[in-house]
Amino acid sequence: METVSIERVATYDRATVQEGLRRLLAPLGGMAAYVQPGERVLLKPNLLSGKAPEKAVTTHPEVVRAAIELVREAGGIPLVGDSPGVGLFRTVAERAGILQVVVETGAELVEFGEPLEVAGTGLFKRFELARPYLAADRLINLAKLKTHEMMTLTCAVKNLFGAVVGTAKAGWHLKAGMDREIFARMLLEIYLLRPPDLSIVDAVVAMEGNGPASGDPRQVGLLLAGTNPVAVDVIAAEIAGIPKKLLHVERAAEKLAFAGADRAAIMTVGLPLTEARVAPFRLPPLSDVQFGLPQFLKNRLRQHLTSRPVEIGEKCIHCGICVEACPPRAIRIEDGRLRFDYHACIRCFCCRELCPEGALDVKQGALLQVIKKFI
Repeated sequence: METVSIERVATYDRATVQEGLRRLLAPLGGMAAYVQPGERVLLKPNLLSGKAPEKAVTTHPEVVRAAIELVREAGGIPLVGDSPGVGLFRTVAERAGILQVVVETGAELVEFGEPLEVAGTGLFKRFELARPYLAADRLINLAKLKTHEMMTLTCAVKNLFGAVVGTAKAGWHLKAGMDREIFARMLLEIYLLRPPDLSIVDAVVAMEGNGPASGDPRQVGLLLAGTNPVAVDVIAAEIAGIPKKLLHVERAAEKLAFAGADRAAIMTVGLPLTEARVAPFRLPPLSDVQFGLPQFLKNRLRQHLTSRPVEIGEKCIHCGICVEACPPRAIRIEDGRLRFDYHACIRCFCCRELCPEGALDVKQGALLQVIKKFI
């Protein structure tokens, strides 16, 4: 059996979070079960972009603070590191409120700037992951519960994609193309290369709607934790009311018989699951219904069966971040407008994810609008 702990934490008040994290970890043996004296412990938050904590885009700084303090109590040496999707790491950490926590607690801020090549063990034969991520004695995964326009849910497993350094993330989107199952397998294989010793999920205020960057904060009032990030994600999705058929990572994990993918083999402790469940999250618009179609039909009907990014003219300041972030280079700025090559576009929505102005929307294909009514 895999074990996932759930605890009620209503606000980000410092004392409330610290006590809540202690209660959360107590059934799992406490932080001392995962950290030995003298070990260098990497805390890996979600630092997608430089947004204020109240936007619910990044792991809240008080959750990071509480984890740092528990690591230090256990005798560990706390490090905080990630590789943001856009922006300088230190600037992103500052805007997200995490740099201040690192300074105040005396932890070490570690940028994922140097990649190290490691051999893959499955579908992918090689990866380049951040050296500090691989070198730490212990890894504690500090995820944020959010919806995700490409993968429906981003939580513990998806947070480990931050081990891929900077612009290399775009290359993995290109390899997967529009196949979410392939992208899900890639995420699972990254997880296996360096399994976290512990995954903690910040769901005090989560995100619903057009996540992971343009959605709406959603009060949930929970922290979750477990040693298996797949199991943690399964329980997180159940709490959020997200149907299994939309969970690409969990479906891929089940297909590959990953530990933690079988709901019947997961035990929850702490707050009863019946009390933890909330009204179903509002999800991103269905992005495609191509699964199972022959390739020749996918090619012919692609524009009609998928969603695509579009410019919100009054918001766009033409900063060019979406142009640089687009893995297939399918966006350009021309005559004061964003121009999209939808034949090249792989519908990863990195442009929307990283746009600092929220200046991109989603337009659904005509057939997709009809079909989604029956799904």
